[in-house]
Amino acid sequence: MKLVTSEQMRALDQRTIEEFGTPGALLMERAGQGVALVVAQLGELTGRLGCVRCVAGRGNNGGDVFVAARCLHEMGWPVELALAGEAGELRGDARLHFERMLEAGVEPVTFDQIGGLPPRDIEATRELVVEGILGTGISGAPRGDAEAAIRRVNQLGAQRPVVAVDVPSGLNSDSGAAAGAVVRADVTVTIGLPKTGLVASQARELVGTVEVIDIGIPVDYTAGLPADTGLITADDLRPLFPRRARVSHKGTYGHVLLIGGSREYSGAISMAAMSAVRSGAGLVTVLTPAATAACVTALVPEAMVYPAPACDDGALTATAMQAWSHPLSDFDAVMIGPGLTRTEGAQRLAQSVLTSCPVPLVVDADALPDAAQIDILKQAAGPLVLTPHPGEMARLRGCDVATVQSNRRQTARDVAAQTGATVILKGCGTVVAQPDGTAFINATGNPGMACGGMGDVLAGLLTGLLAQGLPPFEAAQAAVYLHGRAADRAAWQGAQASLKASDVVEALPPAFRELSVS
Repeated sequence: MKLVTSEQMRALDQRTIEEFGTPGALLMERAGQGVALVVAQLGELTGRLGCVRCVAGRGNNGGDVFVAARCLHEMGWPVELALAGEAGELRGDARLHFERMLEAGVEPVTFDQIGGLPPRDIEATRELVVEGILGTGISGAPRGDAEAAIRRVNQLGAQRPVVAVDVPSGLNSDSGAAAGAVVRADVTVTIGLPKTGLVASQARELVGTVEVIDIGIPVDYTAGLPADTGLITADDLRPLFPRRARVSHKGTYGHVLLIGGSREYSGAISMAAMSAVRSGAGLVTVLTPAATAACVTALVPEAMVYPAPACDDGALTATAMQAWSHPLSDFDAVMIGPGLTRTEGAQRLAQSVLTSCPVPLVVDADALPDAAQIDILKQAAGPLVLTPHPGEMARLRGCDVATVQSNRRQTARDVAAQTGATVILKGCGTVVAQPDGTAFINATGNPGMACGGMGDVLAGLLTGLLAQGLPPFEAAQAAVYLHGRAADRAAWQGAQASLKASDVVEALPPAFRELSVS
């Protein structure tokens, strides 16, 4: 989905009102309804079924919150709303929806009264906070009531999840910078189209997961917006997952080959196989050292596991494919890397697969070359997807991690252009880039994913999607979105601190359900 500046969003809103004939009050109603649905889903998912504490400003962002508060109240949720300012200062559509909220039975309190329970009260763990204090029109640091309200939201947020409306209050929606007090959100529900500041590196700690609410802006109105950078959203991905035919069979959905593992790293290839099985692929085959095969078979009984010749240290060698009777062309997508090791024999195997594989190939982890060997990626026999984390990207580029992280988007674009591959630069705000310079950002996922095995899960999932016929760029976007979405679901139902890779695998089915009817 295309990104917009605050000025572009205002112009789109105005055009929708004046040319398309949609009243501004209706756009605000749709926005607030969308916020209410996200909050309700989050509450049900986490079991936080207590009070929803809302803090609203005097502008249109506040109007969205008034609608959300009214809708949640009508759904049966306990709602408390504080207004940062005087009700008499409300104007236009915001005032209209404030009055409708009052008529529905939601009575406002002052923002210093909201959440009156002691901060460490156990009831706080059952509550959610919704804030719409300041919107995209902010210039400079928040002051007065707005600043005090932001600080109050952050106090409440110490023990409660915070949902920001459109942008976290105090954040510059164009640059992602904050000149003063700013809300730290767990989820940002942005209205209409995602704002450029939400994907900026300096905003990562403040934005959380991003949800986009469709308010009915005609698609052709956005045609002239730049398309080389965007946010990966569920709406964009749903067409990739049509209803499955009743007469289909396991051969319909592709055959995956996963190559990797070693005596020390049996878990890596096992995690990749587990997620490949959950990807929707019809068949999953694993080629792994004999020392690893029994572990993979036990953990993933749905996969066909073949023990391959290995060198003395339990890693695959360059002769692994030669001793196997199945050509790579028998498969619909191949992955190599997880648990492979950096031994000389394993690296020769990776190079051999790269230059002979005629089907889409995912090169992950230990199979990724260093800077001195990067040109070998240009010799790929088929479509290529690279999946480095920042450390692996630094090795690939011959630089340090700080250099990679200082401009993640451009780094991914440069490697895609240099190698001709689709590139997934993993991490907070995963970047998916293709050789023509297009780069999309993923905003699902959470800090609980900072643990072993997460990259292996992504690699297996991605390979399964490729095997089902998705083009590399689209498959990469879908994989990183589903991977992060599943991790978010698992973390909300448990806790980020205790999240593990297999939790993400188990949460993939409901994540898929958000994109597909079947």
